[in-house]
Amino acid sequence: MASSYPVGFYFQLSFKGEDAAFKEVSGISKELSMEEVVCGGENRFKYRLPTITTSQNLVLKRALIPEGSQLIDWCASILDGGLANAITTHDVSVSLFNSDGSVSVMWTFHNAYPVKYSVSDLKSQENEIVIESIELAYTYFVITQDTSISDLFN
Repeated sequence: MASSYPVGFYFQLSFKGEDAAFKEVSGISKELSMEEVVCGGENRFKYRLPTITTSQNLVLKRALIPEGSQLIDWCASILDGGLANAITTHDVSVSLFNSDGSVSVMWTFHNAYPVKYSVSDLKSQENEIVIESIELAYTYFVITQDTSISDLFN
């Protein structure tokens, strides 16, 4: 049974039909915000009421690609254009694979757009691969699970 659980290193990102390999993907989270309300005459506690769902930015990290890709071209067009041009949003998907290569879980981030691009520090005394980071904001994400994997969590 334990061998049926997915592992976190076998994943892929899809953007406009182009698949991209990344070293790390982080920021896949949702959180329900709470508002505290004081009730008049009741001093023992505050009511904690749910408000809206919030999420972090999706952060993608990979080795620096010297040649352009659709993803990097899109980032450059948004970040270099300032607010003079309209921001074009796209759906971005992250797929986690089973050991046999089939998709076990897929997260689809709707209306995503780049908000940050950065490159790791360049150090003359170290021999490390240069990492580029892309940070995407999005409206919401949807989780699609393979039925065989969802049986493990029920």
